Amino acid sequence: MVENARAGKESRTAPGLATSHRDLHRLLEDLPAGAYTCDRDGLITYFNQRALELWGRAPKLNDPLDRFCGSFRLFKADGSAIPHDQCWMALALKTDREYNGHEIVIERPDGQRRTALAHANPIHDKSGKVLGAVNMLVDITARKQAEDVLKVTDRSKNEFLAILAHELRNPLAPIRSAVQILQLNGTRGPESQWALSVIDRQVHQMARLIDDLVDIARVSSNRLELRKERVELAAVLRAAVETSAALLETGGQHFALTAPAEPIHLNADPTRLAQAIANLLNNAAKYTPQGGHIRLDAERRGDQAVVTVRDDGIGIPAEMLSCVFEMFTQGEQSRARAPGGLGIGLTLVKRLVELHGGTVTAHSEGPGAGSAFVIRLPISDEAQLTGPGTRGGDVPSAASSLRILIVDDNRDAADGLAILLHSYGSETRTAYDGLEALQLAEEFRPDVVLLDIGMPKADGREVARRLRREPWGARTCVIAVSGWSNETDRARSRDAGFDHHLVKPLDTAELMRLLVPLGEAARKGKS
Repeated sequence: MVENARAGKESRTAPGLATSHRDLHRLLEDLPAGAYTCDRDGLITYFNQRALELWGRAPKLNDPLDRFCGSFRLFKADGSAIPHDQCWMALALKTDREYNGHEIVIERPDGQRRTALAHANPIHDKSGKVLGAVNMLVDITARKQAEDVLKVTDRSKNEFLAILAHELRNPLAPIRSAVQILQLNGTRGPESQWALSVIDRQVHQMARLIDDLVDIARVSSNRLELRKERVELAAVLRAAVETSAALLETGGQHFALTAPAEPIHLNADPTRLAQAIANLLNNAAKYTPQGGHIRLDAERRGDQAVVTVRDDGIGIPAEMLSCVFEMFTQGEQSRARAPGGLGIGLTLVKRLVELHGGTVTAHSEGPGAGSAFVIRLPISDEAQLTGPGTRGGDVPSAASSLRILIVDDNRDAADGLAILLHSYGSETRTAYDGLEALQLAEEFRPDVVLLDIGMPKADGREVARRLRREPWGARTCVIAVSGWSNETDRARSRDAGFDHHLVKPLDTAELMRLLVPLGEAARKGKS
């Protein structure tokens, strides 16, 4: 059958065609794509060699058994079957409309599937009457296979980054607790104080790099969700400066902040927006020599808030300005003269700002002339913005009158956090696996349980569910303390009965915001 079909154009052309149709068929024969024609009833009147190769069979011309398409079976991109009388060729004939660039999956008689883009267009006579239709099929199978490989690779990359972040956060948690314990234990010699401050700064830096790695993976795969609320820009600026304070202080630069003269309100995720601005401040601190100057300015311009981070550091070459926000971009000058990091900080800034409906641009007069990064964000003065707003006030420094159970199979992490919280006045117990946690909780009746997720014998989610089934467990504050940090992990924690989900290494100030109100309530209950 195939040999007969390949014998020549005329063997694949119905007799009695007009000269114009023969000219069309000669043109279609030379196309680098499958092409075929149908009459107005959907009977196939012609197909070229590439259509034959795509279908894997030669349909019969003018045969009611072969209507609309010569393929064995048809499918949508999602895998659902398409009857031949509902394919793009059939629709073009029924509706007298063009259908161009629609994806379709063709199954050949041997079971092999090919993916093509269909371009079905009606053919009219001089009066506009539909004579039939032509369909061009562009084989994109190789492209789709390459895309599938990229999707698998990207998914594997994101899974690897999540596991890497989890494993790196676990050892950071006890290190941070140990540093904080030593800092609480009175005065020390200058060498010891220097060593502690170095460890503290480097733990903070490692935690920030881990967070950036995970966040860029989330943003790249469109999995980062903003938690927008009505927030004042000045509060976001203060949070960004607080985040970058250690790097700004150790860099030895002169820093100045100019807050907006009047309150500017945004509909934004305050944490993510502060993260973007802090990344720009960190970038400026890394690339500005000691004694240099860094400024953070914010003002209102029309319906936009404009935030500028400016420095007089090493500057940016002209050829780098167009690609400075691309992932892993670092100039030779940056690598030679400063700790360049991973090259993802500016990429993350751009993505976070764009998620807020804003833009960020880079400016520099060249090497040695400093640089400026300008964020523009839409201002929202609407009173109906949702969310609780940014909470101000100092972070409480201590919690007391609480019975706290710390559960972690990393003994250093559990013991270090227990010692730290005990120094704040809490009564603490530790458990190192899920079953031990359940037994100890029954005896101890804790007010708060700080619970790791991944543990032997019973994981943290199972422990939380079982705690909630106890009569006294409904009143217990159960907090997940985990190296897993994405939105799916947080949602699974909520479903298991956790009240909060904190990420290792613990931010002590964030933990205290949760514990201090509980301690105050416990003291009132006992009085």
